[in-house]
Amino acid sequence: MFQLKHVYQDPLEDINFTMEKNEKVILFGPSGAGKSTLLFLLNRLSDPQKGEIYFKGEPIENYSITKLRKEVGLVLQSPNLFPGTVLDNIKYGPSLSGEWNDKEGKKLMEYVQLPSSYLNRDVEQLSGGEMQRVSLARTLANSPDVLLLDEPTSALDYRTAEEIEEVLEELIHEHSLTMLMVTHNLSQARRLGDRGLFIADGHLQEDGPFPDMLDHPKTEKLSQFLED
Repeated sequence: MFQLKHVYQDPLEDINFTMEKNEKVILFGPSGAGKSTLLFLLNRLSDPQKGEIYFKGEPIENYSITKLRKEVGLVLQSPNLFPGTVLDNIKYGPSLSGEWNDKEGKKLMEYVQLPSSYLNRDVEQLSGGEMQRVSLARTLANSPDVLLLDEPTSALDYRTAEEIEEVLEELIHEHSLTMLMVTHNLSQARRLGDRGLFIADGHLQEDGPFPDMLDHPKTEKLSQFLED
């Protein structure tokens, strides 16, 4: 799905890795290491200062921003919903390209485990967990192949975070999504990921299978991070 070759974008330096279809990859490391920066590069919220990024074998810049963001969905820690109703939010992307079907609304609510009656609810009336579910539904409305998740549960209480996790697991399985998720919660990482990318000091320090990577770190950097 993605291939990065010698990518530089402050604070990232010489990042190289390939991400295959249907992988569930956890991106983790200390604060300020460049994890969110990397997600933004893959969604083209920013472009690298140097290096090459390929998506499905094509240079990422060959994709229009609209097409890329339809195929590569990004869910942030803060849902950033638009003013209006839940329906206004989830139909926004597909409506731009004339692809929205009103029947999709109910189906999307089912996917994120919310009642269809929520479609007409003002987003200001939603709890934090409900907002994050709507954010997921809005992303799924574009039928993406890849889901980029930037700490999607870190602002939620433990119980709500667990519920969102369950929703994510089901969505990824049902829709055969490829996932790249940033999280500081290593217990969550063990549950959701099958591969890990550990970034520290702007460099990709270690790349390996989960949970082996956490149980048997190969680098001093990762060992120290896990001890801290």
